Amino acid sequence: MKFKSHLIELVILSIIVIGCDFSNEQSIHQKIEKQTNEIFDSLVKIRRDLHEYPELAGNEKRTSKIIAEYLSNLGLEVKKGVAGYGVVGILKGGKEGKSIAWRADMDAIPNDFADQVSYKSKNKGIQHGCGHDVHIAIGLGIAEVLSKNKESIEGTIYFIFQPEEETFVGAKNMVNSNLFSEMNLDEIYALHVTALPVGQIMVKPNELFAYQKIIQITFNETFSGDDAETLYGKIRSEFLRKKDSLNPWEIPKAFDSIVGLTNTNTIFKDYLFMEENFVLEEDKNQLKIKAWLYETNKSNLSNILPKIEQIISNSEFKDKFMSTSYIQENPTVLNDEKLTDEATNILNDVYGDGTVVMDYGQIPYFNDDFIYFQQKVSGVYFLLGGSNQEKGIVAMNHAPNFRIDEECIKTGVKSFSSLILERTKTE
Repeated sequence: MKFKSHLIELVILSIIVIGCDFSNEQSIHQKIEKQTNEIFDSLVKIRRDLHEYPELAGNEKRTSKIIAEYLSNLGLEVKKGVAGYGVVGILKGGKEGKSIAWRADMDAIPNDFADQVSYKSKNKGIQHGCGHDVHIAIGLGIAEVLSKNKESIEGTIYFIFQPEEETFVGAKNMVNSNLFSEMNLDEIYALHVTALPVGQIMVKPNELFAYQKIIQITFNETFSGDDAETLYGKIRSEFLRKKDSLNPWEIPKAFDSIVGLTNTNTIFKDYLFMEENFVLEEDKNQLKIKAWLYETNKSNLSNILPKIEQIISNSEFKDKFMSTSYIQENPTVLNDEKLTDEATNILNDVYGDGTVVMDYGQIPYFNDDFIYFQQKVSGVYFLLGGSNQEKGIVAMNHAPNFRIDEECIKTGVKSFSSLILERTKTE
């Protein structure tokens, strides 16, 4: 009887301990959500200020100063002037542990699209038409929330604010910096706001975007503009691979509930197409066709140029043909499969099933130089919804009337603060 009594006491004690651990885990994330709500208005204010004063790639001087001052006021160690106007905030946790980074890009884009907000750009010809101002606000919010919970962090968190993403050189320059080598990162995360419903988080292991390449086909001076129209149309039609009769180049369909990315049978997988429009350039008694190509399957890439040459050799233009080549081929974001699965499980465990939805396709046109970080360290890149149909807000990047429902800032800060905190606890 005495043994049985002790056994019962041990079982009860174990239940109490497990219950306490679960309760503590829940309370820290409730605390994170509360802290996020408390700083939301100030983050919106920062975002709107950045939106009014956007800066192009390589010119992020004012943006950099705002970020550095904010991080410094949080008590973080701040490194400025990293690979240009890059800023890195360093938060050391209460215990030793992993090194984890959060990256946010900083630059705006050159355009004068309509902007239906009171805080529209005051810098003519420049806009935050891709949402990097939102990314900065979220990055600063995560830094603030985690700085308030640093005793619960096991390790060091690096907040990387990266310049020159739009020109695809900023990340490459940062990973080649001495500071990046000193970080010795275990993991890195980032997000991009886009035209998903506000607050929705989407992710996909492996390739998130299509492979993008600019093809150049060179002919002698006897080749004409009319010849180019005829031949390019032939090449484009013979290359085209798509699902059913639907077109993967119609980007708004990517966020459709029926044929879009969240559907396992999405039209945005297993496709190959060349853009309808091409550029014809004259250069030293030569004519050159230049056009973008989008392919979802990496293994097919090596066959593309030989196939173009074969099509030309079977055409009436074979005697005018000189060469073909890729003149630009940026790598695509490539999410670590294991880390993507683990991060998804954490977010769904903390904030409920369905917090993160799976992406079953690859988006054409868009890309991000975050891949240069991923080539050095395991990383995951998320998509965050910023559209709100009821408010008439469509967060279609690089498009006229691009707008953001700022409620997505809350989702980004609370979700990824919790994710990073949980990741510091893993071996």
